Amino acid sequence: MKTATFDLEEKRLKEEIRKRKAKRVLIQLPEGLKPYGPYLASIVETAGALAIISADPCYGACDLAVSEAESLDADLIVHYGHSKMVDGEKKINTLYIEAKAKSSVKDAVKKALSLLRDWKRIGLVTTVQHVHALNEAREELLKAGKTVAIGDAGHVKYAGQVTGCDLSNAKAIAKEVDAFLFVGGGRFHSIGVALATEKPTIVADPYEKTASMVEDETNKILKQRWAQICLAKKAEKFGVLVGLKSGQRKLETAIKVKQKLEETGKQAVLLAMREITPEKLLQFPDIEAFVNTACPRVSLDDASQFSRPVITFNEVLVALGEMDWEELCRKGWFENLS
Repeated sequence: MKTATFDLEEKRLKEEIRKRKAKRVLIQLPEGLKPYGPYLASIVETAGALAIISADPCYGACDLAVSEAESLDADLIVHYGHSKMVDGEKKINTLYIEAKAKSSVKDAVKKALSLLRDWKRIGLVTTVQHVHALNEAREELLKAGKTVAIGDAGHVKYAGQVTGCDLSNAKAIAKEVDAFLFVGGGRFHSIGVALATEKPTIVADPYEKTASMVEDETNKILKQRWAQICLAKKAEKFGVLVGLKSGQRKLETAIKVKQKLEETGKQAVLLAMREITPEKLLQFPDIEAFVNTACPRVSLDDASQFSRPVITFNEVLVALGEMDWEELCRKGWFENLS
């Protein structure tokens, strides 16, 4: 297995296993890093521990495999691809390895300049894989005559870092910039930045060495969200979804939602699950709409897969008349679960 794309920190992995005297290690990887699982297992075993690879999906640091490690009697979780988010290591010893990308971001940022030509003040954001390359991206923007802002709201580990549901570093500088440049692969995080800030957002993909805008996708999602809210307004029976993953368990929020619905004459029931999938929700045919208090990205990114509305906490407030659409757009879909 080639390891040129990401820094898997093999030496540190072996040192930490020996230092912590771990005997059974659960390796947890996001989808893009799963192909490296067998290679990393061999590294773990050369350090003297039994390696077990978690083959379940892993969507972020909020998805720390604590209960899985407990059931397997693992004494160490090695969590790849994210920075620390939850305190699961209070139960299970946890080692975070961020898997920083080794590729340069310069070519992708240069290609993004033509798409940024109409804006002077640029906000710079990225994932943990590229935070070490933000200065390289910043220098390219400065050479092109741009001013650059990098937010540090203190909610995540690094300045400029965004996660799937924490876009606080982007929101912190939204009023200071004309547009955002997201450095990283895919569209997931960049669409989140556009939704959270209501600013034009460009993707500079260092893996593909390409640049593109996410305006069309963002507008499509906004239309979908309004349609979902309108459908939910007509519903009488609601299921309130409680996430069981370590960083997504918002039981008090779910109870609050249930109470709000019942106060307006609606029926509501709490449904707890680890994975929110269309197939699971189909098992409750009498429920007309669902309120998701787990990961808000499930509602936004998978909306077309569900046969009934799956709305977020702030969206149910709009459906109940406690918030209007403009206020929802200002507050956003992400920091809504406190």
